[in-house]
Amino acid sequence: MIVLHKLNGDEIVLNAAQIELVEKKPDTTITLMNEKKYIVKEKTDEVIERAVEYFKKIYSGNRFSS
Repeated sequence: MIVLHKLNGDEIVLNAAQIELVEKKPDTTITLMNEKKYIVKEKTDEVIERAVEYFKKIYSGNRFSS
């Protein structure tokens, strides 16, 4: 799960495993596998970095570290 922020500042937590597409249009738009879309404040690179870090934790067996 990754923590992101909607444009209005609300914090959301997305399941990184459900992310299908991350677009820069000009705001970062995330499309999930179920076709639901989220527009977030974070830059495209930040979203990708957080997803990669999440998967590193999962596959290293270190799921609950911060």
